[in-house]
Amino acid sequence: MATERKGLVKFGENEVTVVGDDLKVGDKAPDFLVHTMDWKPLRGLGDTQGKVRIIGSLPSLNTSVCDRETRRFNEAASQLGEEVVIEMISMDLPFTLKNWCGAAGVERVLTLSDHMTAEFGEKYGVLLKELRILRRAIFVVDRNDTLTYVAYMPALGDEPDYEAVLAAAKAALG
Repeated sequence: MATERKGLVKFGENEVTVVGDDLKVGDKAPDFLVHTMDWKPLRGLGDTQGKVRIIGSLPSLNTSVCDRETRRFNEAASQLGEEVVIEMISMDLPFTLKNWCGAAGVERVLTLSDHMTAEFGEKYGVLLKELRILRRAIFVVDRNDTLTYVAYMPALGDEPDYEAVLAAAKAALG
């Protein structure tokens, strides 16, 4: 049974329950099952083994901040090369991901759905119980599945420090 915590995130004026514990730098990143925009299961770490991963947790691609964040990481992906995989995860349904990526021209970032199991949300401490969406957070996982960068945004509308995330990914490349 996952931990449930209050007092960390508000949605509007209401406090919501965060399911799962926060992770920290140095922790072994837990693997998780999500689904691609074609409804295929994907192991977030197992299927990208040996690469550096930037993993973003998003409320929904259909919001302006999530849209902007995913597009920004898509642009950065081409500069990072094939040894870095960027996974942006939300509770959006897979066909929503497919439609959004097609309209946005996003091809370098893996947009993934946690809708079926909420496994990622629970394991990474980002599932908002009452809303069944994910809180915004960003993680960098090195080739050995160790977290080298962790940031939980204090508000759902806050964007990550892009430069710090990209610097952490580059450092994890060695």
